[in-house]
Amino acid sequence: MRNVLLWSAVMSAAVLVVAAIIGAFVGGSAGAGSGVLGSVIGFVFPALTAATILFANRWFGTPNYLVIFFGVFMGVFLVKVLALIIALNVVFGLDWVVPGVLYGALIATALGSVIVDVAVIAKMRIPAVSDIELPGDNEDPTP
Repeated sequence: MRNVLLWSAVMSAAVLVVAAIIGAFVGGSAGAGSGVLGSVIGFVFPALTAATILFANRWFGTPNYLVIFFGVFMGVFLVKVLALIIALNVVFGLDWVVPGVLYGALIATALGSVIVDVAVIAKMRIPAVSDIELPGDNEDPTP
């Protein structure tokens, strides 16, 4: 999950630069600000998911790990969804915001976040089984 945060930040920085440039051409300084704001919002909310997983994994190995993990994860998820709805209503209501640029930056960052998540998780080395004994594991390998 640390790699997800790192690569999401790199990807979001790239989207931020591109969105600011495109926004400046489309709507001047208000368009550039809208692109920056959209990419920041698009980074913060998915990053909260990865940060929540890292935080909740601190209790790995404890008897109540699953309860704590899902309680923390779902609690932050619900707060995040409400905060996103409120933030988008407030931001889209601002006079200086160029809605198309903001929306484009949000979509670009969201798609980039999905691509980063898939790429990082596809390269993770997660064992498929653990504590499994196969037939012949306890036998002496020398004949």
